[in-house]
Amino acid sequence: MTAEKPSGTVTHLVQLARSAVPPLHPAGRPFVLGAGAASLVLRRLSRRAGLAGTLLTALLAWFFREPRRVTPRRAGIAVAPADGTVSAVVDAQPPAELGLGAVAMTRISVFLSVFDVHVQRAPVTGEVLRAAYRPGAFLSADLDKASADNERNSLLLRGVDGHEVVVTQIAGLVARRIVCQVREGEKVSAGATYGLIRFGSRVDLYVPAGSRILVETGQRTIGGETVLAELPGTEG
Repeated sequence: MTAEKPSGTVTHLVQLARSAVPPLHPAGRPFVLGAGAASLVLRRLSRRAGLAGTLLTALLAWFFREPRRVTPRRAGIAVAPADGTVSAVVDAQPPAELGLGAVAMTRISVFLSVFDVHVQRAPVTGEVLRAAYRPGAFLSADLDKASADNERNSLLLRGVDGHEVVVTQIAGLVARRIVCQVREGEKVSAGATYGLIRFGSRVDLYVPAGSRILVETGQRTIGGETVLAELPGTEG
């Protein structure tokens, strides 16, 4: 029994470390590995340069983190597609490139600072009906017109309950790369990661008119966990 204790302690410490350190999104691995390799080279030249490289590597790993989340499984809800701050709740038409016409929807905009988790998560469980990328400007993502003018990638999703919602990744002033990992026809699960925006951005969620909005401007959201809206026909 005495011989097994160190092994059990090590296993416990490893489990604690894994639970404390969030996983890394695949899109961030080249950046982190590249910075780590550069740090080793710099370390041979200068301790200070090596330390700076190590700190940069740690910051990149922190930026590209993909923490585990527990998503509510209640029917008829839409969860936050991203961590951030609700910057607007307005009636708006969805992105024109999705071909939905002048359908009225409620748009909930979530602004992500460089300190927020930058992965995006599916707001509902269902199917990707349409995916559309549109190049554009790189205005500050906290501006209302960023929804219309900035580079973006939009998904039209049909939930298992039949409701259709739209989620749009929007590039910001610093963000220059939108990553979307799903395509038309694919199935998604609420709370599952489907993409990432690098270095400051915004995510818009469009829900059907008549939805009960459960957040307000200025409120913080947790991607995959915070319920943003109850969709029409859903009892509280």
